[in-house]
Amino acid sequence: MLLDNAHFRKVKRLTGKAVGDFNLIEDGDRIAVAVSGGKDSYALLHILTQLQRRAPINYELIAVNVDAGFPGYRKDVLEDYLRQCGFQVHMESTNCTQIIEEKRRPGSSYCAFCARLRRGVLYFVADRLGCNKIALGHHLDDFIETLLLNQFYAGKLAAMSPKLLADNKRHTVIRPLVYVEESDIIKLARQNEFPVIDCGCPVMGQEDQKRQRMKQLLTELADENPYLKRSMIRALSNVQPRHLLDRELVRLMALDEQES
Repeated sequence: MLLDNAHFRKVKRLTGKAVGDFNLIEDGDRIAVAVSGGKDSYALLHILTQLQRRAPINYELIAVNVDAGFPGYRKDVLEDYLRQCGFQVHMESTNCTQIIEEKRRPGSSYCAFCARLRRGVLYFVADRLGCNKIALGHHLDDFIETLLLNQFYAGKLAAMSPKLLADNKRHTVIRPLVYVEESDIIKLARQNEFPVIDCGCPVMGQEDQKRQRMKQLLTELADENPYLKRSMIRALSNVQPRHLLDRELVRLMALDEQES
């Protein structure tokens, strides 16, 4: 049980709003909640459980951990905590570390390759557990940082989706913390003393310099405008296609105008 205070109620309210706005959870869902031992996934699992208790629908939650096999990863700390809290838990051990070392192309991103492998394992485990949805702990800051990274470095206008049908067409990936700022999750984690552990990755902190730069930029701009992040997340829900340069969108709008 999380500490019931104004801050907890704020995070719960924002998560519930996202669930309602994007229809993230439906009656009969069996949801694999990806839990790594980080603050975000702890918060996600706890909040979804709190919402579950008064939801007008029935759904199941299973905490799923994927161990990539990095030395020093204290999954025992995570598993002990989850079981003490009474969560339904599945721990999956993998040889991702070995695959990365053997198959990663020279110069390619270590983190991106690892993420793809772990996501594939999550889909496999979700199938085995009979889960139709996978919940990830990406928060509001992650959405905005991804938007900026794509604009600055990939030349495209894209962030994340709060609800996305996976390529295998069998699972739906949901991100219920889309409206929750990282600062609120940090406070929630500290207040409730989540036993945060790192993944043990040997290159942790070396490959995410661009994302750290986006985080720093947002912090600097938010010092000038405290409503900046809220404005940016609203912008993702207020797209004006007529004022963009995507030629395919322009073509489709022209066809719509002709048909009307």
